[in-house]
Amino acid sequence: MTPALSVSPLTGRSGLRVAGEVGLATQVIWERALERAVREDEDVYHLELSAVTFVDVAGAGALAAAAQRLEDGRRIVLNRPPATLQRVLEMFWPELAAIEVSMS
Repeated sequence: MTPALSVSPLTGRSGLRVAGEVGLATQVIWERALERAVREDEDVYHLELSAVTFVDVAGAGALAAAAQRLEDGRRIVLNRPPATLQRVLEMFWPELAAIEVSMS
């Protein structure tokens, strides 16, 4: 079975709901979603990740790279990301203030 990744707009706030796996087969979809986050004008952009089951290191790197391209004062809030993604971000990009993790 080929991994899948679905992306849909959030209602009521700026951001996207993401579901599935972020890996080699879905990297282009993930990068497009992140590019959308970078282009937005909102100070806070939400990524609802509670339905994401896996993010590989390249996916985490793409997220970090997108966050580094945000203008000062802007940030991406990861809502309920997989624990492994949170650990990889803390390990490799501990000083990246443009990414905030929310477990609520």
